[in-house]
Amino acid sequence: MDVIALGWWQLALAALLVVALAGCTAIARLGMGKSLIIAATRTIIQLALVGLVLEALFASARLHWVALMALAMLLIAGREVTARQQRRLLNGWTFGIGTVAMFLSSFTVTVLTLTLIIGPEPWYRPQYAIPLLGMMLGNTMTGVALALDRLTDTAWRQRAVIENRLMLGEPWQLAVGDIRREAMRSGLMPMINAMAAAGVVSLPGMMTGQILAGTSPALAVKYQILVMFTITLGTGFGTLAAVAAGSRRLFDDRQRLRLDRLSRPRG
Repeated sequence: MDVIALGWWQLALAALLVVALAGCTAIARLGMGKSLIIAATRTIIQLALVGLVLEALFASARLHWVALMALAMLLIAGREVTARQQRRLLNGWTFGIGTVAMFLSSFTVTVLTLTLIIGPEPWYRPQYAIPLLGMMLGNTMTGVALALDRLTDTAWRQRAVIENRLMLGEPWQLAVGDIRREAMRSGLMPMINAMAAAGVVSLPGMMTGQILAGTSPALAVKYQILVMFTITLGTGFGTLAAVAAGSRRLFDDRQRLRLDRLSRPRG
């Protein structure tokens, strides 16, 4: 099946439609027109630059370049986790916890998937490694960000309840147990919803892209199932690790609630 090439004028037409949408939001005084234009501009610039980088990376296919690209993606994802928090842990703890949690989950699951399941030669072949890691990090980043935000915000709102439980002799794990469970649920829910709706409500992005590129639907389905399962694993383990480390940071060695380790709410 031949792939229909897209010209720049076709992309420009799609961009004009986004500009029209921004105009409609401005007329309706929603205050989102500027954000739409900035986001669309960033999309163009970022994806164009990534395309150039991937072209060079695919041509060289060296492990150290793949590792450098993966490290850059991880650090940017860690920054995005920090930026999405209303009450972040001070002194870089949110960035550290988020980055380490994503590294332990996303990188581990990606390497296992490449070496044990897909099996490209070499195993770090960038055509497989970078897209898979990107999808893993993107979804894990969302789960970790949602979980940490729910954890810190709920702990702040329910600080009196937590302190009363501590005074009654409960260890910190029990005093904050309900909050930790809700935080984990928040981080996992988007991925659970995505799996439940896959193929019924919507066609996932990777599967759609492969079909548009000429891959047979049967093969595209197999890859999509694999990707969704691996993303769920990465998101799940990353969320669990982030919530465990984040909740521990909210208490000191004497099991006192330390909300002074949280920043002021943003906005």
